[in-house]
Amino acid sequence: MLAFHVLIGWLVLLHPVWSQTLSSGDFDLKFSALPTRWDEALPLGNGTLGALIWQKDGRLRVSLDRADLWDLRPMKGLDRPEFSFRWVQQQVRKKEYKVVQDYFDAPYDREPGPTKIPGAALEFDMAAFGPVESARVSVQEAVGEVRWRNGVVLRSFVHATRPVGWFRFENLPSDPAIDLIPPIYGKAGKDSVGNAVVEGDNLVRLGYPQGQLVRQKDGITYRQEGWGGFSYEVRVGWKRQGNVLEGHWTIVSHFPKSLANGVKSPEKPQAAAASFTRDLESHRAWWKTFWSKSDLNVPDPLLRKQWYLEQYKWGSAARADAPPISLQAVWTADNGRIPPWKGDYHHDLNTQLSYWPCYSGNHLEEGLGYFNHLEENLPVYRDYTRRYFGTDGIAVPGVTTLTGKEMGGWIQYSLSPTVSAWLAHHYYLHWQYSRDAGFLSRRAYPWVSGVARHLEQVTVREEDGRRKLPISSSPEINNNKLEAWFLNTTNYDLALMKFVFSAAAEMAGALGRADEAWHWEAIGKELPDFSLSDRQELLFAPGAPYNESHRHFSHLMAIHPLGLIRWEDGEKAQQIIRNSLSLLDRIGPDWWCGYSYAWAAGLKARAKDGAGAAEALRTFARAFCSTNSFHLNGDQTKSGLSRFTYRPFTLEGNFAFAAGLQEMLLQSYAGRIEVFPAVPADWTSLSFRDLRAEGAFLVSAERAPGIPDRVTVKSEKGGTARVKLPFRAYTVKTRQQAEVGPASDGLVQITMKPGGSLTLEAR
Repeated sequence: MLAFHVLIGWLVLLHPVWSQTLSSGDFDLKFSALPTRWDEALPLGNGTLGALIWQKDGRLRVSLDRADLWDLRPMKGLDRPEFSFRWVQQQVRKKEYKVVQDYFDAPYDREPGPTKIPGAALEFDMAAFGPVESARVSVQEAVGEVRWRNGVVLRSFVHATRPVGWFRFENLPSDPAIDLIPPIYGKAGKDSVGNAVVEGDNLVRLGYPQGQLVRQKDGITYRQEGWGGFSYEVRVGWKRQGNVLEGHWTIVSHFPKSLANGVKSPEKPQAAAASFTRDLESHRAWWKTFWSKSDLNVPDPLLRKQWYLEQYKWGSAARADAPPISLQAVWTADNGRIPPWKGDYHHDLNTQLSYWPCYSGNHLEEGLGYFNHLEENLPVYRDYTRRYFGTDGIAVPGVTTLTGKEMGGWIQYSLSPTVSAWLAHHYYLHWQYSRDAGFLSRRAYPWVSGVARHLEQVTVREEDGRRKLPISSSPEINNNKLEAWFLNTTNYDLALMKFVFSAAAEMAGALGRADEAWHWEAIGKELPDFSLSDRQELLFAPGAPYNESHRHFSHLMAIHPLGLIRWEDGEKAQQIIRNSLSLLDRIGPDWWCGYSYAWAAGLKARAKDGAGAAEALRTFARAFCSTNSFHLNGDQTKSGLSRFTYRPFTLEGNFAFAAGLQEMLLQSYAGRIEVFPAVPADWTSLSFRDLRAEGAFLVSAERAPGIPDRVTVKSEKGGTARVKLPFRAYTVKTRQQAEVGPASDGLVQITMKPGGSLTLEAR
């Protein structure tokens, strides 16, 4: 967690005027009035703290959140003797499944916790300010700004690296009334929602006493007791000088030792001289570094702006020293209710998609928070693995709390045996994109081999020597019915198992552990081939065709993201990919969510279908996002793009969008670096800078009418790569510690030393 520093006093005088101009860019969030819904608000954040600026009932409202505000009560009903994969198998084979649903599915819907909980909200009386002129977020600087026609200006930011948020009003005609509005825990609110899981349960069901609000002359403190000794405090302070009002806020969480597994406690408070202006300087410096990592330019203005907004949200939601990105990250619903799906960690798709863009997007540092979280909770996962599966490797529940505890829900996915395998893919990606030998030996291989050990033990060998799961599933096909279990291994589970044993063998070989590499390779060879239709289309499972529209493309995991079936492998693989995606299109998007369109873009990019990928991304941005770019899951245009027309906010679709556009511009998963692999034919002017490829190479490319195409490759760790260029003939324009081999089959081999670089230009 970020260290908490109590801001004692106001050791720097308020600056009477704004010291620096707030940058304005084409990708800023811009409104002509303050949003009137929390899920349309101006978002600010730093991975630990988050804020949403909007208006409610005519008052300026700043929703305040902290990522580790959690009710960590155990899910009621899961702790029973029947909590066992073996017992579930027995019930499936006896076709007596209702008792399983009652024991392990129903509590998630029925119980209010465990759950993420909201923080509080700051409100300012703006009646004296008159009409709002504009509201925006400068995404370059991560600063929110509201202007009123009478000259009043509000600027606000959440500091990039410290757990503090700032607000500053200028040109005030009078002091606005300031209130801190806590969540209503003590009395029942309106409880008329149709689906409490999706729309949020009533906070009063958590059973908390209403917290204590203490107002001082220039500040307010709120303390809320939660479940099991957990508590949090919201602290706000401000200072008025002339017509300037400057203030700060923070939220501090307190976990008792009994709940603190995997949660870092705040450091002891310490004094710190600070002001809005001083903190803004270091905040801007962090964001300048963030934006320097990579950028891109495509001729579609909708896609270009959406990508920058996704990068902004990534920079606001992900840190190495903060909790990982949950369903809503640091922007918990401010509607007086528990957040959608309890704001939890869904590992059957949501967290995985959320971290897709950090690899080729060149933001590996922020992505480390994912692995830190998994490893901090490893003792909890190992205990779950032994209790539920009876194995001694690593399994992870598909739905978890902040501290990694299982929450139940549809157990085909929330208690799936292969969840940890998809998480293992991220360890593999980080290793490949960073080529960090220490990460491989100390973090990636221990995780991947632990998952492989679990899968080896949980699978069974049949008489023909083939290895399979006793029962298998494909998220979230057939929902939570008995029929959601398959007696033959699904393509989803099979793809994940094939990947894990292959990755374990590759990693062991790289570490010089030949016996282990041989063992994992041998286990992988015992798995069956993927199940295909007569038309060479991927099925859900043997005898179970893709015959219904569905939001989760679980049967296509082997194509994307795992890359086990590759376009680059030739006609047979291309036929499977082409026919499977054609079937996906024919069945249609009736029951897709927004993230489905973002994922579809990645799939089509792997099939080198640039036009199809771009159209999927356009549909996502146009129809499935709020006015502030938040992914709302359902079709907000209600134009038939999905039968889901609801609006629960979750982030995985946003970050899958960013990854999809990056996949169109650069691919490196197939043992080669391919530049512009899936761009529409009419994209004649485009570029990107420092997108990251496997092998720790940074790639830049430019295409524009009237000038030669150009590709630059830089190497962090040195090594050899094969590059498929977007042109056949080339000239070496610059070269530093790099050698270029002869071209073969359209591929150029380059060998580089650490720090080497090479620029090739079309001729």
